[in-house]
Amino acid sequence: MIKGIAHLCLSAKDLSAAKHFYCDVLGLKKQFDFVRKDNAGQVIGFYLQVAGQMFIEVFQNDSIPAEAGAIRHICLETDDIDQIIQQVKSRGWKIGEKQMGADHSWQVWLQAPDGVDIEFHQYTPQSCQKTGEACHV
Repeated sequence: MIKGIAHLCLSAKDLSAAKHFYCDVLGLKKQFDFVRKDNAGQVIGFYLQVAGQMFIEVFQNDSIPAEAGAIRHICLETDDIDQIIQQVKSRGWKIGEKQMGADHSWQVWLQAPDGVDIEFHQYTPQSCQKTGEACHV
């Protein structure tokens, strides 16, 4: 059911420095920007293609506590999100409700015992990850 890691979500204190590092230094391709709907198109993050369908998501965060680290969550890709939900529930673990994300991908969230947030993604033909269109959040 799990196909692989869909993305890692990172926090960045300086979005332009992060973009320079990941794109210009490491050579990753920016797939799309996260744009604030209600703030005149302010870019608040971006999505980077690592390889194939593997991505890194980077969001601006000016107040990252030193002890928190930069990893915000882990996202796993699946081709059957409903089956994942059923499996998790049948094993007695709490999981959120399936919803369509701003990136036009199905998503559902749960939390690991150590507090790490885990997201599951099921891509659709309209997913920003496939179209490269900006994700308005």
